[in-house]
Amino acid sequence: MASSPNGDAAVASAAPQSSSWREIVAKYQHTEVPRALVQLVTTLLPLAVGFTLMFVSLAWPYWVTLLLAIPTAGFLVRTFIIMHDCAHSSFLPWRRANDIVGGLTGLLTMTPFSQWRRDHAIHHASSGDLDRRGHGDVNTITVREYLARSPLERFKYRMTRQPVALLAVGPLWLMYSQRFRTRTKATMDMQIASVWGTNAAIVLALLVTYLFGVLPQFLMGYFPVMYFAGVAGVFLFYVQHHFDGTYWARHEDWDYLTASIEGSSYVKLPQPLAWLTGNIGVHHVHHISPKIPNYKLKKCHDENPLFHDVTVVTLRQSGRALTLSLWDEDKGQLVRFKDVSVRA
Repeated sequence: MASSPNGDAAVASAAPQSSSWREIVAKYQHTEVPRALVQLVTTLLPLAVGFTLMFVSLAWPYWVTLLLAIPTAGFLVRTFIIMHDCAHSSFLPWRRANDIVGGLTGLLTMTPFSQWRRDHAIHHASSGDLDRRGHGDVNTITVREYLARSPLERFKYRMTRQPVALLAVGPLWLMYSQRFRTRTKATMDMQIASVWGTNAAIVLALLVTYLFGVLPQFLMGYFPVMYFAGVAGVFLFYVQHHFDGTYWARHEDWDYLTASIEGSSYVKLPQPLAWLTGNIGVHHVHHISPKIPNYKLKKCHDENPLFHDVTVVTLRQSGRALTLSLWDEDKGQLVRFKDVSVRA
């Protein structure tokens, strides 16, 4: 039986120790204010320093600025992770404080906080469900759906799923689509306000920098940082759910616990990158319990055998994961375009 991320219903699963998973994760769901505040300081202060150095470096060849944009983008990714935790109310113990910090960090990452929080909650409640695709995930269709499309529609889909397109164009599409992402069904005023409030803040920033005569410098500094951070975000999100052995099922067979453990990978990154990404690579733990703060995900994984039988994806293995583009319902696995061509 399927259940929600909050664990409102029992879960039937063959996963080891599944009967006690709620008790296991409950020990790690408590926020720690000192650690959260330290994380804020060690994220936003280096981010500000990075932008300052980039602004100063504009007096030199622009490639110097672009080099500085790479580590600065790392701290912008970390800023997004803080916003992500605030969306789950797992960063601080107070809902209002999470909303404030999430809203501010959302502005820094050009993300409408309330709207993104709603879409992301749906993603957690439906990840791996073939009948509820399209919520905060990379568009993936089945082999049958692909073969039923016209040659032109197949070509369009293939173009969007090329690794270069995903990583190079994907961040640009996200920047654009988030400017207008308001749903017509069950859309709340708060979500609409978050989208257009974020847009208004962007316009205000552009206007202020224009009036002070630094608009070109602002764009030359902020855009590459946002773009590089977007590339990292698209890459991480993709390999966290698209890999050999991942889990997808029709809604009647879908199971929350199985989708969390088998449908989310453990993206094992070098420690500096794991720190910059808030250990979001420990994605199976995060999906089974979004209430666990990012600074406790690794500890929860290490201390509990329930989480050890999970697919590990390294940077070296990520290349193949990026080529998995279709779900084969007959085989129950992700496949590449050439696998379908050979079979056809």
